[in-house]
Amino acid sequence: MRKAFAETLTRLAADDDRILFMTGDLGFETFDEFQRRFGPRYVNVGVAEAQMVCAAAGLALEGWRPVAYSIASFVTGRAYEHIRVSVGYQDAPVVVVGAGGGYLYASSGVTHYAADDLGLMSLIPEMTVVAPADPVEVESLLPQVMRLPGPAYLRIGKYGEPVLTAAGTPELGRARLVKDGERLLVLTTGDIAGPASAALDSLARERITPAHYQVHTVKPLDEATLDRLAPATAAIVVVEEHLPIGGLWSAVCNWKLSRGGATPSLHRVGPQHRPVLGSPGRAELLRRVGCDRPSIEEAIRQIWTRPDGPSAGPASAHGLPR
Repeated sequence: MRKAFAETLTRLAADDDRILFMTGDLGFETFDEFQRRFGPRYVNVGVAEAQMVCAAAGLALEGWRPVAYSIASFVTGRAYEHIRVSVGYQDAPVVVVGAGGGYLYASSGVTHYAADDLGLMSLIPEMTVVAPADPVEVESLLPQVMRLPGPAYLRIGKYGEPVLTAAGTPELGRARLVKDGERLLVLTTGDIAGPASAALDSLARERITPAHYQVHTVKPLDEATLDRLAPATAAIVVVEEHLPIGGLWSAVCNWKLSRGGATPSLHRVGPQHRPVLGSPGRAELLRRVGCDRPSIEEAIRQIWTRPDGPSAGPASAHGLPR
């Protein structure tokens, strides 16, 4: 995703001289072409995320289209007050980019965990929140994000994410069909869509065939698609590399409550709302929090095969249904 982001941003900057890239001392080599071509429009502020956001807000109010880029945990957490006040309250068209959302930087320890970034950014009024799954979604969604009249947050991964085989061109605010299916509806956001898709491929050999939609736009949620699918869906399973509060799970729960219906039931696969310690690497950490491919596969299998059917029972907010 990171390569696709850099290349797409460079193309956009060639056609719009208002685009300015700001980095918190991150992205060397990845953005060399942008720096070579656009010189003063590449600004490395150093390890100063809060100052970077404040400067981006001022530049946006003067007519620039700044992109503020750093590690997701730092650009959302450390700079949160400045995003809320300087960007959010001003409705400034700043694109905040968090590199390595979720547990992508897990090996660097808890300071680099960003399993709350989508929630933090969703709290800010008028903030659009986007978590692409793969380079294709980055290439399609970044130009749309750059055209928004207000602020946006974009969570991106690193390199080598598998390209989803999904229907249509990614469109901001519209969920993408990855796999057609029946009974269950699996919703993903971010690059956890890759392991989830692989898990569903494996489950298909057992004749377990849920539908899968990639919800790259967490805010605003594509409620129209959920409204359309809900009548034929027994249960919705949200898979996310994010804490239960503030991410896709929260958005889907709010949607269901607003509709007042008893079905479909809701289930979640993802980390629990409690601290996770250590620096084991992302693969091991995802296994520990129940969000790796085998965990996703087993959770969906249990929901599909439960004796009372997937539509019965309470919502499970922390993984497998109770």
